[in-house]
Amino acid sequence: MNRIEIRELTKDYGTDRVVDHLTFDVLPGRVTGFLGPNGAGKSTTMRLLLGLDRPTSGTATIGGRRFTEFQDPLREVGALLDPQAAHSGRTARDHLLALAVSNSIPAARVETVLEQAGLASVARRRIATFSLGMRQRLGMAAALLGDPGVLLLDEPTNGLDPEGIIWIRELMRGLAAEGRTVLVSSHLMAENASFVDHLVVLGQGRLLADTSMTEFIDARSAPRARLRTSDPECLRAVLDREGFRLVAAEEGRWTVDGIPAAAIGTLAAREGIPMLELSDDRVSLEQAYLDLTAERSPFSSVA
Repeated sequence: MNRIEIRELTKDYGTDRVVDHLTFDVLPGRVTGFLGPNGAGKSTTMRLLLGLDRPTSGTATIGGRRFTEFQDPLREVGALLDPQAAHSGRTARDHLLALAVSNSIPAARVETVLEQAGLASVARRRIATFSLGMRQRLGMAAALLGDPGVLLLDEPTNGLDPEGIIWIRELMRGLAAEGRTVLVSSHLMAENASFVDHLVVLGQGRLLADTSMTEFIDARSAPRARLRTSDPECLRAVLDREGFRLVAAEEGRWTVDGIPAAAIGTLAAREGIPMLELSDDRVSLEQAYLDLTAERSPFSSVA
């Protein structure tokens, strides 16, 4: 199974504890966002998962096995940690061919992922001539090379143009829909909100949240509705009787605190008040994230 299991994972560098008794699972079939301030321990956790560093204590396994136990690791786990890591003197095709040979992957797979990453036309160019966005696409091609069941991606949209960002977004959704495990670390909150299903949030090496995107935002959103109606005075009177206040907002809209949109819809329907627009006004992922991590970042600024 492609399940990632982190159990009491701890990493010390001298007297500095970077990862502090972490325990969580990353499940297949969904995109899991891995969030936290700089220095929270996200990159270290990924390095421990990939056998690039050893834990002080605890375990980090994939399908019940350590990464170092896989005979052909690229067939099991695809990772994008540093798009600058590829040898700049090689061509994109030669870089991928070298990875394929070392992991018993058929050479034909190289052409497939070059096409998938949009690099087929520049496959014979040296990587030194690639832009950051092109190197990012090459890193994704390398991660996909072994058709793995698990993907670990660190800032996968970094350097990409809008078309590339849409491609990455749809790619991650598609991989998860196929039953793969996708763990994505990114600081772009608006982008995370567009494709992430589940969140794991760290702060100072500790687990702060392990929950669905919806539950994470709802837990930090007080009930508030935003609406438009052709009869605001009648709606105002109804809400006043129920103990709620209609407040003018921008562009002819109104807000009501302390009550969800569904309840307002029920009241309006009962009184025959036409509603032109009605929705819950929830906080953004960015607002919810900052609320949770504000006191857990060593680099917080003061306004």
